[in-house]
Amino acid sequence: MFGLKKSSKENGKENLTEEMITEVTLSSMKENPNGETNYPILEFDERALDLLSTGVRETLRYSKVVPGGGAFYRFTKRLIDIVASALALAILLIPMAILALIIYFQDFGNPFFSQARLTKNGKVFHMYKFRSMCIDAEAKFAEVQKDNETDGLAFKNENDPRITKIGGFLRKTSLDELPQLWNVLRGDMSLIGPRPPLPREVVLYTPAHMERLLVKGGLSCVAQCEGRSDVEFEKWVESDVKYIKERSFWKDIKLIFRTIGVVIMKKGAK
Repeated sequence: MFGLKKSSKENGKENLTEEMITEVTLSSMKENPNGETNYPILEFDERALDLLSTGVRETLRYSKVVPGGGAFYRFTKRLIDIVASALALAILLIPMAILALIIYFQDFGNPFFSQARLTKNGKVFHMYKFRSMCIDAEAKFAEVQKDNETDGLAFKNENDPRITKIGGFLRKTSLDELPQLWNVLRGDMSLIGPRPPLPREVVLYTPAHMERLLVKGGLSCVAQCEGRSDVEFEKWVESDVKYIKERSFWKDIKLIFRTIGVVIMKKGAK
């Protein structure tokens, strides 16, 4: 975890300073073995995100993990990402438009949700989803983080009061993830790769956890195919690092088809 020091305040809000990102420690994981319930930093401005990204990038310079796959694999992987995401968006354009309208007319809020995430070498990008929560869900996170139902640093709560009625259906069916096909087409993400984490999670990462960020984040990963929310955090990280070491064209194809099966069966969806 990045050590934290007192932050400055601007416009009544706390901002991350350079002094807040200092050293790596396991204290948070020891204090919260059953899951993080008190994230030290919830809001990140552009400067804070840049500092976090730099910290991850510098830490990964010392990683001994070597990502699998050569130049041909990376070229083929990107080609498949472009073709598959473009085709999927073309086919799903009308259904996605209908979903967007349904979400909009529920509370007249933006049907899409954009959130800062981290990917390869700590690069920050905005990941898109169909909005499955109330309009001010991010502002209300501090009120619900104590009810984390997963171990480790990720947050999940099946009975999260911020989830809307249509949002519950979107999450159970994974339809809320469809807009990420645009992220894949843009090159922010890949079809297969470690799920991109949130800044509030990464600020608590150990160097071992950060190795998830050695490659581009994905729409699905090994853990997604083995239970998603039911997989323990440390095992999730282990499966991501194992994938990074062993990734290949055929492994990606296999995971794509496994993902389709998991989505249909709604395994681990919350």
